[in-house]
Amino acid sequence: MSPLTILAGSYTDSVYTLQFDPSPDVDSPSSLKLLGVTHVGNRPSWLAAHPSDRSLVFAALELANGEIAVIKYGEGAEGEVVARAQSGGKDPCTLLVLEDELIIGNYSSGTLATLPISTAAPFILTPKPWTLSMPFATSGPNRARQASSHPHQTIFNTMDSTEEELLIPDLGADKVWRLKRRNSSARWALHGSVQCEVGGGPRHVVTYGKTMYTLLELASKLSVHEFPASDTRPPQTSLSTLVNPPLAPNVMQAAEILLPKPNATFPDPYIYVSNRNDPSPEGDTIAIFSLAAGETQPELVTEVRTGLRHLRGMYFGGGDDKYLIAGGVEGGGIKIFERVEGGKCLKEVASLSEKIAPKPTCFLWI
Repeated sequence: MSPLTILAGSYTDSVYTLQFDPSPDVDSPSSLKLLGVTHVGNRPSWLAAHPSDRSLVFAALELANGEIAVIKYGEGAEGEVVARAQSGGKDPCTLLVLEDELIIGNYSSGTLATLPISTAAPFILTPKPWTLSMPFATSGPNRARQASSHPHQTIFNTMDSTEEELLIPDLGADKVWRLKRRNSSARWALHGSVQCEVGGGPRHVVTYGKTMYTLLELASKLSVHEFPASDTRPPQTSLSTLVNPPLAPNVMQAAEILLPKPNATFPDPYIYVSNRNDPSPEGDTIAIFSLAAGETQPELVTEVRTGLRHLRGMYFGGGDDKYLIAGGVEGGGIKIFERVEGGKCLKEVASLSEKIAPKPTCFLWI
């Protein structure tokens, strides 16, 4: 396999360009190295590529006056910032890039924003985004984290192919909002929600079949909703993302949830969840859930120690999603794991020091 290129967002002012060489030769182990650094502005914590031009990458800059940077990559390892725009709120933490629209989730201000975009200059077609505030009624039990709405991700609902629908987990409201376009304006509008465990703090979601899996950051739990779901239907299942969960209160926080699409190499579906702030000297964990008992009955079958501190982001890539890249914001650097045992476990195959690419938050295989 040829060397692979990966971009890493961070809590610095830079986006790192990495090269991973899987190197199947037993005499030449896999390697991970830094190729280049692109300075874009403070805290480019989330990256997303354009669906038809992956050399065009959008970065969310987590600032009180949120900003979006558009980076164009050429033959070299460093990109060029070709456009900037306001994000329509505070601390943008998630982006979804469509062919002609950028959808932005602003964490601190509780707003969803959209910008018209293009693959040619000026790339962002208007300087001012359209914004939609998330509904919010009362504070959650975690007053420090749930005093207002906090959208944390925006993805498409793949469980229903008949109509475009967005799913937006809201850590503050303990809901996953459901949005569809208004026919008259082509803008997104709220049309429902899914209630999560009170105080759970939904962070990210994935879907499989007719089931939605929600990662609850504040409770470090995985909740399961079988669709169609609504406010009136509680989760079918809610289980810990830790083999030995500590007593509450604690500083454990679940961070990322991934469910790579089954393929010829890995035919069985598994859910991968990262857990932050583990006090163990062996670092944070990645919990692996099997769906062998059915898509509504996940079972925690493996817990992998990573040696990473504050494992915030991870992402699958390579042929058949064979490799998982993960990073520690507070230590341990960046590591690449290979899926083994059919995906039931992970084996570390390459790493990069935190001194070379500090504070990594997210990854993008390009």
